[in-house]
Amino acid sequence: MTGERDAPGPGDPDPRAGALAAAGAAHRALLAAGATCATAESLTGGLVGAHLTSVPGASGTYRGGVVAYATDAKESVLGVPGELLAEHGAVHPEVAGHMALGVRRLLGSDYGVAVTGVAGPDPQDGQPVGTVFVAVATPGGDTRVRRFRFTGDRGGIRYRTVEGALLLLDSTLRGSTEENTRT
Repeated sequence: MTGERDAPGPGDPDPRAGALAAAGAAHRALLAAGATCATAESLTGGLVGAHLTSVPGASGTYRGGVVAYATDAKESVLGVPGELLAEHGAVHPEVAGHMALGVRRLLGSDYGVAVTGVAGPDPQDGQPVGTVFVAVATPGGDTRVRRFRFTGDRGGIRYRTVEGALLLLDSTLRGSTEENTRT
């Protein structure tokens, strides 16, 4: 998997501004494609959906979201295989991929966007704080997964996750093939 990225350092823009800008870009790309999306969130607890719905006209592109914070909810609601969760834990690229596919199917959207990771303060599933996996499931059944390594506090990691997820959705809609991983 490619696409590791460190969070911006001191003096860089407010991560909330980047997340809002990415939401606008994703919304415009969805509109241009005549497509909808749905979200499956863990560490962000609904922030991706909140940012998408902050954009005027979001009702035309956003179907809804699932906050599956607990590991067992990822299995029971989104259909992530229990064996995968038992072997690797919730912070894993394949888990993100299954979450994206599951929410796409569950809410009947064209695209599914999923985030899972560790915002801190402690490591989880053998992954250090700041490890995040973002996935986008496409109408064709392909899934793009990107790994991020963010630094900073819990809030900054969560907002940078929102930005990363929405930028991956935007680039997927625009046909980018960088960092493509199938799950």
